Formats: sequence, structure tokens, C-alpha cells
Amino acid sequence: MTLWTANASDGSRAGLTVSSTVVIDGDPGRVLGVLDRESVLWEAVEATGRFAMTPLRETHRQLADKFAGLMPAPGGAFHGRDWQPTDYGPILAGASAWAGCRLDEARPRGFGLVVEATVEHIEIGGSDEEPPLIHYRGRYGTLTHRT
Repeated sequence: MTLWTANASDGSRAGLTVSSTVVIDGDPGRVLGVLDRESVLWEAVEATGRFAMTPLRETHRQLADKFAGLMPAPGGAFHGRDWQPTDYGPILAGASAWAGCRLDEARPRGFGLVVEATVEHIEIGGSDEEPPLIHYRGRYGTLTHRT
């Protein structure tokens, strides 16, 4: 699961939990994601042409629900956490990885909007000790590594 965030043209912030995300290796790298075309995030991405994408970890379950609109978020989904501003959008302070993306195109597909973007900036740090958060059959889970 990933969290996509953007700076809106009016100075506010927008974000959405995106479980349908594909990262395509290449030079440059690409990102595909499915967004709700009526979301505040899409409005911000369409207006600015940029967004930040952060992979979520197991400890981010409640955060994922807040940004998906599945959990009450008094004060808004960004309230109660520290955020680091970037030119692409706010990122969760202490995030072990994130990517800054430039919008290339968006195509309506089914009930969603398939967004394609170019990865312009990437930061990877911290440890990978905490497994990534996944969403499968309506429930959260994690991937485990076996050796």
C-alpha cells in the first residue's frame, strides 16, 4: 500500500491511500496507480502535475484508513502526525522511502482513473525491518521474508 500526497494550488495538502500501485523499473522509473477521479488528491495532482508517493508499513494501518476515508480523522487526515514538506507533496516524517513523481497522463478505466507518472526524485533510507503493508480481500496484512 502507498500513500500519495500533493500540495494543492491553494496551499493546502491532499492525500489518498492507494492500494493499486505499480512501480516500473527503468530510466526514468514510472509509477502507475488507480485514483478516484472525484478525490481531492486528484484535483491537486491535476492542478500541480506532481505528487509524492510513500510506501506504507505495518504500523501505518490507521493512517491508511484515515486517508482512505474509512476511519474518522478529527482535524483532517494530516492531523496528529509530523510531515515533511517537499516540492511534490508532504511526506510522513521518518518515512524510510518516498518518491517524487511528475504526472504524465491519466485515463478513465472502470470506476477509477489510471494515473501514469515519471519518478523524478527518490529517497531510500532507514531499515527494511518493518514489513510493507498490503491490503488483500478487505484486510490488512504484511509480507514476510523467509530464508
